[in-house]
Amino acid sequence: MSKFLRYISFVFVLFLFSASSINAQYRINRSAGELVLGSPEEVGVDGEILSREISKIMTEAIDSMAFPGAQVLLAKGGIVFYKSSFGFHTYDSLRKVQDSDLYDLASVTKVTAATLALMKLYDEGLFDLDQTFGYYFPKIANGDKAELRIREILAHQAGLKAWIPYWSESQRKNGKWRWNTVKTDSSRRFPTRLEGTGLFLHKDFKEKKIYKMIRKSEVSEDKTYLYSGLFFYLIPELVERLSGVEYEEYLNNNFYQPLYAETLGFNPTNRFSLNRIVPTENDTFFRQAQLQGVVHDEGAAMMLGVSGNAGLFSNSMDLAKVYQMLLNDGKYGTTQYLKAETVKEFTSVQFPENDNRRGLGFDKPLLEYNERISSVAKDASPESYGHTGYTGTLVWADPANDLLFIFLSNRVYPTRNNSKIYSLNVRPNIHNLVYELLRIGDGTYTIGTHWE
Repeated sequence: MSKFLRYISFVFVLFLFSASSINAQYRINRSAGELVLGSPEEVGVDGEILSREISKIMTEAIDSMAFPGAQVLLAKGGIVFYKSSFGFHTYDSLRKVQDSDLYDLASVTKVTAATLALMKLYDEGLFDLDQTFGYYFPKIANGDKAELRIREILAHQAGLKAWIPYWSESQRKNGKWRWNTVKTDSSRRFPTRLEGTGLFLHKDFKEKKIYKMIRKSEVSEDKTYLYSGLFFYLIPELVERLSGVEYEEYLNNNFYQPLYAETLGFNPTNRFSLNRIVPTENDTFFRQAQLQGVVHDEGAAMMLGVSGNAGLFSNSMDLAKVYQMLLNDGKYGTTQYLKAETVKEFTSVQFPENDNRRGLGFDKPLLEYNERISSVAKDASPESYGHTGYTGTLVWADPANDLLFIFLSNRVYPTRNNSKIYSLNVRPNIHNLVYELLRIGDGTYTIGTHWE
C-alpha cells in the first residue's frame, strides 16, 4: 500500500474513532439527563417545517413590532432540537440578538429563584408548606394574615392583594418623595443608588416601607384564585433565615453554579457587559431611563435588584438547564438537586376543587382551555407547568411529553403599552406547532394544519 493510501486509511480510521467518541459522549450525556444539542429529526419532528413555520411566526411578530427580538428554545428528552435567536436588541436594528444574550425574566423569577429555593428547603425539612404566614413572619403577618397557610399563599388563593406599587406609594401627590424613601442626593441614610437613575434609596426602605406596606395591606375573605406577588418579596429573607445563607448565595451554591448556568442570576451588569444584555424598556415614569441590565419590576428595583418576585436575567440555554432538571425529577447529570417527590408536590395542582389551576409557585394549564387567554398550547398536558414573565418571557415544561419550551423577549420595549405578543398569539402558536409536528411524527396526527 502506498504512503498516500496508508495516510488516507489512517485519517478515515481517526474520523470513525472521533465520531464514535462524540456519539458515545452524547449517549453518556443523555443517559445522565443533561441537555445536548440535536436535530428535530432525532425527536421525530420535520426540521424543515419546524424552522420555516417558526420563522414565519417570528417574522410577523417582529414586523408587527410585538417585540424587537427574541430567543426560542425547544427540547425533548434532553435533546435541544431547536434553538434560535431572532431580530435585534432594539428597533434601531444595530445589534442582532445572539443565543448568548441575556433577557430580564420578570416573573419567571418566582419559579426559577424563589420557589426553587423553597423546594430545596422543603427537601431539607426546613420549610413546612402547611405552616402559617404568621409563624414565618410574625411581625408582618399579624391580624387577618396570621393564620393564612403557606400552601394557599403559594397557590395564589389566600386572599392577599394582587400587588402594591411601592414606588408610587413612596411619593406624595405633588410627586415629591415621602420621608425616608428616596432622595436625589446620597448620604449615610441614603447610601445606595437605584441602578440606572440618580435616585438614592433609604437604607431601611425594605423593612420600613415594603414590609410595612405588605403588613398594612388588606386581605380578602374571598379565598379564590387571585395572582399575588406580595409573599415573593419576603422569600429572600425567609431563605436566609432558614438556611443561614444569603439568598443569592443559596441559589448559586445549590443550583446555578453546579448546573453551569453562568448567565442565570441577579444584577447581570456585575458579571457581563451591557452588549450582552438586551434592553428592556424606556422607563418614562419612574426611573426616566432606558433599562438595560436593570430589573424592570419597580418593586424588585427597590430591593436593589434581588427579589423573589423578579430580577433574574438569563439566556435561554441556561434557563433550560433548570427546567430539564425538574423534568428529570430533580436530577441533572449525576447530581440529584431535588427529590422527585418535592418536584411533583410543587408542580401539581393544589386546589382544583376551587377552580384554581395553580401549583405551588408554578403556573399550570387552564382547567378548561381557552385559546384567547392561554399562553401555552392546547395539548400541553395537565402535568405540565411553568410561568410567564411581564417582559415577554415564558418557560413551560411538560413531563408527560418530556418537552420543554422557552421563549425570551423584550415585548415591553420601548413601552409596556404593547400587547401584540398576546393578540398575535406568538408563544402559543409556536407551542401548538410543536405538538402538532410531534403528532405527525409519531403517526397519531388527526386534525389540524397541513404543511406543503
